[in-house]
Amino acid sequence: MKLVVFGLTITSSWGNGHATLWRGLVRALGARGHHVVFFERDVPYYSLHRDLTAIPGHEIQLYDSWRDVQEAAARHVRDADVAMVTSYCADAADASALVLGSTAAVRAFYDLDTPVTLSRLDAGAAVDYLPPQGLGGFDLVLSYTGGGALSALRARLGARFVRPLYGSVDPDVHRPTASRAAFEADLSYLGTYAEDRQAPLEALFLEPARQRQDLRFVIGGSMYPMSFAWRPNIYYVSHVPPQDHPAFFSSSRLTLNVTRAAMAAMGHCPSGRLFEAAACGAPILTDPWEGLDAFFEPGREIFVADNTEHALAALACDDEERRRVAAAARERTLDCHTAERRVFDLERAIEEACSRSECT
Repeated sequence: MKLVVFGLTITSSWGNGHATLWRGLVRALGARGHHVVFFERDVPYYSLHRDLTAIPGHEIQLYDSWRDVQEAAARHVRDADVAMVTSYCADAADASALVLGSTAAVRAFYDLDTPVTLSRLDAGAAVDYLPPQGLGGFDLVLSYTGGGALSALRARLGARFVRPLYGSVDPDVHRPTASRAAFEADLSYLGTYAEDRQAPLEALFLEPARQRQDLRFVIGGSMYPMSFAWRPNIYYVSHVPPQDHPAFFSSSRLTLNVTRAAMAAMGHCPSGRLFEAAACGAPILTDPWEGLDAFFEPGREIFVADNTEHALAALACDDEERRRVAAAARERTLDCHTAERRVFDLERAIEEACSRSECT
């Protein structure tokens, strides 16, 4: 198949979770014989932190304005088997109009930010990346979030055919590697600063750092303010590019996952960082959320903490216990959560959508 995608970014992992996921999916799609054309508006904050320029066998179309690229976009969509718009696409309105007016066999929308989408709708706020008429015109709506989110997309936005397409990992990229001194930690955390993650980060990372000053804590990620509650035993790496993620996780005796508030409230929304860390063989500590047990078994494949006491207990586990949990999580991830497995899910969803519209 030829898939044409209008997305947020694939070339820069700075401050977003879209790029790494798309890189894995595109490589896995290529391995299955598919061809992807990815359209991305070239904005300064991503161009300054660009860590990918090409994926062999596929096309990345960077453009300055929709006017500059609309002819090429229309040309590619004309012979596409699947034409897709994603959440946070910079030109979602124009891209959606093009896709919905096309003859592509499957016209799709992929919401990688469903909890944010629905929470904004609940608040009466505008959602710039949604078509004014909702999602009813698309043959297929994919959601990074499962569970009740799928019903909400039908009820709130008129989506006719919805399937989950969860986060994933490319095991050729994320695998155990040598430890690196700058990343070595008793507890690490990799994530962009977000105000709605502050409360669990305080309970599961900052307070344990205060109580266990004999241990080393490392944060990697962008956008942390000067006012952040740093402590002497917390070390900061301002940006960890994707190629350094394996070293980051492989240097951690334990690594923390903190779920954004809207994602935690909705549940069934695993962060891609979970799968990355597991594939790298890192023991994972996470805050609890509904549906977690559909991806990892608490206690056997992942440590779960909803308060400081639980986090401290996980930190006190011996290395043998951590290795056992990490090994189980890695096995589960390689079996169930790779980009290759998600491509099988995507192919099945496309086939179902195609059969519903009687395309050939």
